[in-house]
Amino acid sequence: MAKDVVDKPLLLRVAENARLSLTEAEIKKFLPQLQEILKAFSKLDSIDVEKEQPSFQPIKLTNVMREDRIKKCLSQEDALLNAKNKKGGYFLGPKVV
Repeated sequence: MAKDVVDKPLLLRVAENARLSLTEAEIKKFLPQLQEILKAFSKLDSIDVEKEQPSFQPIKLTNVMREDRIKKCLSQEDALLNAKNKKGGYFLGPKVV
């Protein structure tokens, strides 16, 4: 991994991408903070990950499917048994204009 250096031009480019206008005082304040953050993340370079596979999900995704079984379906009368509004064997919905 390439070693990046956080300097004033990089900070100004990041600020521009974020549509921020930084004053000189803010630049002086944020530059050491960003350098410290980069130094903390550089510790990840020391980890041996050669044997690991890339992962894009925190847990492995698997499809869990049940076996299809044929069962007796509801009759039209049973399905409409508790319907408040029905007409001609179908549910009757509100009028949409």
